[in-house]
Amino acid sequence: MDKKLTLSLNESVIEKAKLYAQHHEISLSRLIESYLSSLIENKTQDIEITPLVESLSGVVHIPSDFDLRNDYTDHLLEKYK
Repeated sequence: MDKKLTLSLNESVIEKAKLYAQHHEISLSRLIESYLSSLIENKTQDIEITPLVESLSGVVHIPSDFDLRNDYTDHLLEKYK
C-alpha cells in the first residue's frame, strides 16, 4: 500500500533529482523509494574469490612503515618534473 510522505529538501537537490529521474525515465517517487529500499535491505553479497586471485594472495609484502600518501606524492613529483 502506498502512502504519501512530505519531505523538506534543498531546492537545488530537488531540481537535480528531477532531472536525473527524467533522464532515467523514472518518477522521482520511485527513485527515492528505490534508494531507501537499497539502504534498509540487509543484503550481504557473497563475493567469490577466483582461484587466480587466491593464488596471488600474499605475493606482495608491504612494509609496516609504508606511507601510501607520501609514496604517491613522490611518484607525482617525479612524473611531472
